[in-house]
Amino acid sequence: MDHKGYKRKIYLEDKPRTEAKREILEAFQLPLEKEMIPAAEALGRATAEPIFARVSMPHYHASAMDGIAVMAENTYQAHEQNPLQLKLGVDFLYVDTGNPIPSPFNAVIMIEHVDVLDEETIEIIEPATPWQHIRPIGEDIVQEEMLFPQGHILRPADLGVLLASQQTVIPVTKKPVVTIIPTGNELVEADAELSSGKIIEFNGTVFANFVREWGGEPRLHEIVKDEPERIKAVLLEAAETSDIVVINAGSSAGSRDYTVHIIGEIGTVFTHGVAARPGKPVILGKINDKIVVGVPGYPVSAYLALEWFVKPLICKYLQIAEPKRPTIKVKLGRRIVSTMGAEDFVRMNIGYVNGQFVANPLTRAAGVTMSYVRADGLLVVPANVIGYEQGDVAEVELMRPLEEIKNAIMFCGSHDLTIDLLSSQLKANRTDMKIVSAHVGSMAGIMAIRKGEAHVAGIHLLDPATKQYNISYVKKILAGQDVVLYPFLRRKQGWILPKGNPVGIEKVTDVALKKVNFVNRQKGAGTRILFDMLLGEAGLTAEDIIGYEREMFSHLAVAAEVNGDSNSAGLGIFPAAKAMGLDFMPVADEEYDLLMTRSFFESEKGRQLMEIIQSPYFKQQVEKIGGYEVVENPEPKSLE
Repeated sequence: MDHKGYKRKIYLEDKPRTEAKREILEAFQLPLEKEMIPAAEALGRATAEPIFARVSMPHYHASAMDGIAVMAENTYQAHEQNPLQLKLGVDFLYVDTGNPIPSPFNAVIMIEHVDVLDEETIEIIEPATPWQHIRPIGEDIVQEEMLFPQGHILRPADLGVLLASQQTVIPVTKKPVVTIIPTGNELVEADAELSSGKIIEFNGTVFANFVREWGGEPRLHEIVKDEPERIKAVLLEAAETSDIVVINAGSSAGSRDYTVHIIGEIGTVFTHGVAARPGKPVILGKINDKIVVGVPGYPVSAYLALEWFVKPLICKYLQIAEPKRPTIKVKLGRRIVSTMGAEDFVRMNIGYVNGQFVANPLTRAAGVTMSYVRADGLLVVPANVIGYEQGDVAEVELMRPLEEIKNAIMFCGSHDLTIDLLSSQLKANRTDMKIVSAHVGSMAGIMAIRKGEAHVAGIHLLDPATKQYNISYVKKILAGQDVVLYPFLRRKQGWILPKGNPVGIEKVTDVALKKVNFVNRQKGAGTRILFDMLLGEAGLTAEDIIGYEREMFSHLAVAAEVNGDSNSAGLGIFPAAKAMGLDFMPVADEEYDLLMTRSFFESEKGRQLMEIIQSPYFKQQVEKIGGYEVVENPEPKSLE
């Protein structure tokens, strides 16, 4: 039957696949929709925004052993030659693993090391050290720390972390609705009586489950006959009720392939045909701000087209990285001929023979579904390559199993709250990038750069001799290496104090004289170096400070400790004090710089990182924290 106004379209384009993908991703600008769901039911969902801990875990000092809680300083004289007796309720308390450690007790002795003399008396022959066998507040989770950025797919253990930090209802991204429309007069349901010329409609179910696997919500429409007005009505309805529309069949140049005409009439067609085999006859368009993807009827062509164009749209909406298949090098067991000017996607069987991966092609027919099902890998022959000879080594994408390729910026060095914000903003702008950070202190950060174990290190090391930050340390430790010291933040360091500053701490001498419990940072941390300088200038030593040897690995951990002890103090940054509702007394303005190799600084990742840092939105987010200032368009510090 001829349908007036819909002429047969013979010509298909040969647009590069990457260009076609870029066009629809740019055109896909739907606003993010969130929904609040119980954390216990959030497995596999994508976080819609960063999620922060409401409480610390543990939220009290907890015994890590079965034993007795003691005051460590009262046990120092214990020795094999001088056994020490302790009285229950006065000198010690019995505790089990997980029990709270009440003040003033500050150490636990394992029950195996205790000699019970009677119901009231025990004897020990070894002294305890302060805070031994005690899990400090926030050892696992620190209140107000970022648990997950947006675009994080929640795993089983993640749900435990959410509940442990009292995040019981969380914001997740709504699953994008993908309507799937199978078309064709020849299609019948799987339970229908078959006759010549009839084809079971199974592509729709495969598409729906791909969509579900990728995080979308599929809606499989009933089969639509090849009638232009009916197809038009269904497309318009789908564009109103879903976020993405997939229409199967009608995308080639056959006499009944009306789809491209209809999309052009009621919307916009970006692409009709890509330079790829199989999968060439694909349609990419837009109807009422909804992307429409028309995929071929042949199953393998359709599956590949869905992966090329629908999967990236879902990932963009969920703010997650588009999963990439892992690749391996293989020796080709047979010659493979390709067509110049088009990418070729060859399904491969792979074997491990005599210590070598060997791969052979399966049938290349686009309609042979089992070639996709049986494939161990996919050989992508570039458009500018005419094929491979037998025995050539080529790279093959693994299809069994599939794993996500992580594209992380490794951050090492001094902890700072803005690094979490930076990672979150980077992920929001580039869904395939994030920051993985290790809070090990400034000095360890420099060493990580020296050994090639990190992309970026955050450092704030004050040289007591020059009163300059970072330069002398970098020049000394990284002499001869081509590195960049990028001015990032100016931030305030100061005393982190219990609310109301009950002990009255104003300077470092007060910490010693008033015998407060000091919460220190680890060796090599810039804050530790600053504290040591303050001690030296005041004529004090580590021995004058109670708790000097007790080390925390982040500013938030210091603040959490101070929050749990009214007779304590720490040195750190203002946002950490603010997060815990503590008092803060400024001591110094410091320079927090980013250290990296010049090659990373000049790389695409490095450029994108600097763009985020200098973006108005990121600066606004940093300023909201308080006590911070992003250095405006800085030049790297001179290391000459």
